[in-house]
Amino acid sequence: MQTPCTPFETATPVILIARRALKRAKISGTRSHHAHIFRHTFATIAIRSGVGMTELAQLLRHKDPDTTRIYAKFDIEGLRSLSRPWAGAVL
Repeated sequence: MQTPCTPFETATPVILIARRALKRAKISGTRSHHAHIFRHTFATIAIRSGVGMTELAQLLRHKDPDTTRIYAKFDIEGLRSLSRPWAGAVL
């Protein structure tokens, strides 16, 4: 694929490129099949590696910290290991 000489006018080409790459890599079972999956994955890996939210916001070029929180999905299984079992739960 040849690099464009000018920026894309819309996000559509990026979405199509990402969708094609995911399909070619035979990646399935993801909730999203577009370019944002790469941002979500990067943010999750960065958080797990110890990157702070401020640094992550800078890397993702976000002005609003709430936007960064959307991308920074946390490891639910990791959080479960920190929580206490529910009193009525069957273990």
